[in-house]
Amino acid sequence: MGRFAVMTVSDAAAARVREIVGNREGAQGIRIGVKKGGCAGMEYAVDLVTEPNIRDDMVEKDGARVFIAPEAVLFLLGTRMDFEVTTLRTGFVFNNPNQTSACGCGESVELTPASSEALQQAQSAA
Repeated sequence: MGRFAVMTVSDAAAARVREIVGNREGAQGIRIGVKKGGCAGMEYAVDLVTEPNIRDDMVEKDGARVFIAPEAVLFLLGTRMDFEVTTLRTGFVFNNPNQTSACGCGESVELTPASSEALQQAQSAA
């Protein structure tokens, strides 16, 4: 059985990851995680990866590598990562089925870990 993908990456997000990595010597991708903070309780963390952690999950799309921090997997299961440019904001956006609420500014979110049933479904679909 193959390894299931924790999250998916849109074409726009993949293009932005390739652009970021292409501008940084030694960069291999970006790492997505979650951390406590903000008015809703949690924030997405996006960091440049020069040395992948062997415990990270990895999603690759068209040469763009997105590493997922191990402690964030259950919070990000089923998430679609996109990149958008609007009048007020430019950045990665996360369509996350585990998000229960967000603050008004959109910078912090409330997340619940994916259920064991959702994890089993993802594993059996792989």
